[in-house]
Amino acid sequence: FVFLFVDLFRISSTYESNLQPGPKDSLLQCFIKRNRSTQTYYLYLGLTNSALSDGGKFLLAARKCRRPTCTDYIISLQAEDFSKGTNTYAGRLRSNFLGTKFTVFDGQSPQAGAKMGKSRSSRLANLRQVSPSSNYPMAHISYELNLLGSRGPRRMQCNMNTIPATSIAPGGLDPTTQAELHPYQSTPSSFLSKSASMENSVSDQKNGGLVLINKAPRWHEQLQCWCLNFHGRVTIASVKNFQLVASPENEPAGPEHEKIILQFGKVGKDLFTMDYRYPISAFQAFAICLSSFETRIACE
Repeated sequence: FVFLFVDLFRISSTYESNLQPGPKDSLLQCFIKRNRSTQTYYLYLGLTNSALSDGGKFLLAARKCRRPTCTDYIISLQAEDFSKGTNTYAGRLRSNFLGTKFTVFDGQSPQAGAKMGKSRSSRLANLRQVSPSSNYPMAHISYELNLLGSRGPRRMQCNMNTIPATSIAPGGLDPTTQAELHPYQSTPSSFLSKSASMENSVSDQKNGGLVLINKAPRWHEQLQCWCLNFHGRVTIASVKNFQLVASPENEPAGPEHEKIILQFGKVGKDLFTMDYRYPISAFQAFAICLSSFETRIACE
């Protein structure tokens, strides 16, 4: 019983840390390693890719599951356990049939997540409530169709249900406390149709949720390609590479809208960098990056 209690507490602490927003002053640097044969993805915290071989801190793992009408990425706190009914289940990412729209589901309600820091007993109690039958949509990701085949990288938009747009402003409400005060979406996915959960992004914007969009690349005449400055964190050109910033949403853009909140890029055949900052968490950043692995001819 003692060993089980310690293990549950360790999982609870890991779950909490992966839901905490990144630092405000800098990007937190991570790596994603892909295993093509098993369709699994592993997230590590580290400044260089040597962290993978030197026992770098493991954060999350995901396994891709193809279904007749969609694709699921099961996200786990353990590297080899992707069972939905266990305490290691963190959430999932689900696509529509075309792979152009995604919903990020947290295995816990926003209200429960906001209360996890109260005590050890409450954290363990909340952890046991994580269930795949009551996932909560915390973000919607959409890729713009490119039916005309115009040149350029993919265009994407992320609507963050549980993060207020004001969180990036000076003195803005911290997303770790706002869920308890004003949940943007507290309806479990078990009570939502697939179409309803995919179309909630419009209501998210009306409710004042944070919207992330692509940072516009620049065309390089000499290289004859679209370029973004990743400051040395990306070394291989790929349509999967992206940088996300906060959308001003019809308001004058300020300095806070220039800060890169999430960037993702290729550095090896199956190795990618993932750098994120406040107000999103490691779990949210990882889920957004997983959506970029999908091949979608209509968007490229």
